[in-house]
Amino acid sequence: MFCFQCEQTARQDGQAGCASAKGVCGKDETTADLQDLLIYQLKGLGELSSRLHRRGTPDQDADSFILYALFTTLTNVNFDRTVFVKLIAEAARRRDGLRGALEAAGEPLTGLSAAAHFAPAADLAGLLAQANIASVRAGLELVGEDVIGLRALLLYGLKGVAAYAHHAEVLGEQRAEIYAGIAHALDVLAHDPADIGLLLDEALALGQLNLTVMEALDAANTGSFGQPTPTRVRTSPVAGKAILVSGHDLRDLHNILEATQGTGINIYTHGEMLPAHGYPKLHAYPHLAGNYGGAWQNQQQEFSDFPGPIVMTSNCLIEPRPAYRNRIFTAGPVGWPGLRHIQHDDYAQVIQAAQAMPGFADTAPKTSILVGFAREAVLGAAQTVIDAVKAGAIKHFFLIGGCDGAAPGRNYYTDFADHAPDDTVLLTLGCGKYRFNSHEFGNIGPLPRLLDVGQCNDTYSAIQIASALAEAFACEVNDLPLTLVVSWFEQKAAAVLLTLLALGLRNLRLGPSLPAFLTPALLNVLVEKFGVQPITTAEADIAAALARAA
Repeated sequence: MFCFQCEQTARQDGQAGCASAKGVCGKDETTADLQDLLIYQLKGLGELSSRLHRRGTPDQDADSFILYALFTTLTNVNFDRTVFVKLIAEAARRRDGLRGALEAAGEPLTGLSAAAHFAPAADLAGLLAQANIASVRAGLELVGEDVIGLRALLLYGLKGVAAYAHHAEVLGEQRAEIYAGIAHALDVLAHDPADIGLLLDEALALGQLNLTVMEALDAANTGSFGQPTPTRVRTSPVAGKAILVSGHDLRDLHNILEATQGTGINIYTHGEMLPAHGYPKLHAYPHLAGNYGGAWQNQQQEFSDFPGPIVMTSNCLIEPRPAYRNRIFTAGPVGWPGLRHIQHDDYAQVIQAAQAMPGFADTAPKTSILVGFAREAVLGAAQTVIDAVKAGAIKHFFLIGGCDGAAPGRNYYTDFADHAPDDTVLLTLGCGKYRFNSHEFGNIGPLPRLLDVGQCNDTYSAIQIASALAEAFACEVNDLPLTLVVSWFEQKAAAVLLTLLALGLRNLRLGPSLPAFLTPALLNVLVEKFGVQPITTAEADIAAALARAA
């Protein structure tokens, strides 16, 4: 086992990466090795799919399978080795089907990679014996750390892109260019490129593709549930039976709300589900009672205390404690050995569990937070914002966004928000907002200083807001009084980072620690070419941003 795809990766004695029997995330070495083999299989499948796309005869089922299978390998999504044994076999079956389709069309199958020919073993022991060829560091001695790091950046960004595309797909948003782009990236990786220039170009192309994917997901979410509007979300419980929904998938939340109508069960959101309350069609359900708890890394205590069942719809899952192991359910790409998995949107077991549990005995004094400042809401107040900037009431915008985590150093983002001057506006997205979204920041005129833009994928909304402001001030986005302060954790964040780089956005602060797969040489490229800077202290970084703007 070797894994360094997320921020929580083990770092000791100058080395970074989880290479023990169990990773920091809880993934054991067997599951990690199987995930590597699945990725290897998907490279071969993607290579053949890319050829079909170039012919104009793509296989929709294979493309959808690629999205789902890649999603299962993200950090804190699926830990069930039996799932990966099945997915590896399924990938081989689908790959052979695509080969047959190309042969039938007269396509010469020359120049295929080893991944396109790989025959997985029929049992677990055999698969594990094959795992070395699929390691993310395979070929290190031939190509060096920098090439391995760039391949990893491309792969991990690709995982994030696939996850976002899957969220859009389940809501009916399917675009040929997205499937073709993902297949192309897998095709590139299948041939183990060693050209650093090529890998950088492909990473930026993937970032541009992710912008399209996030736009598609935005269209899927808003088309299904309406444009988010500023909404007060209750954060204290009300008396009654309860179900908690965590993760990111709005479709799952909608289906749970539909299934529980008239049952007397209240539905609460958790983690990255908080922005769901801003969508009018979701907010309209009277039994969407509020938000419970905070960011994903606190779930073990929060889930233990919650008096009802929990449904995990996507990342980020932590090993369930005995206190709630028999009442947490997984959905979609999520899995943990022994947990019940929801099939075909059948929530009967979840509802039964909620009815059998006590729920909240009392209604607590009401507390709330404000969400729903996606692009339409902010741009609807654009003239107010522009006037405030011109009058000097707003001096700077800070976008403090990204994924949260449990590692030391993330209090930086709390300190940054709390120390930002009163004449600055704070935009936030992703679960990193839980570091400060319950704090009081006041208003600048009629505008709240803290604007919750949404989930991590709502970076698309933030980009549209920045672009509109730049147009209003007749300048480039990089000339705006705007600083991006990003906390990264996993592969969706890697995809967003590539998008920001592809758009040419500069002077981005990244932390709390830098990705382990970025070597010093690669970091220098990001610093020199894109202005990416590691975070230092909140006070120093605020001062530097304001000095630059002046």
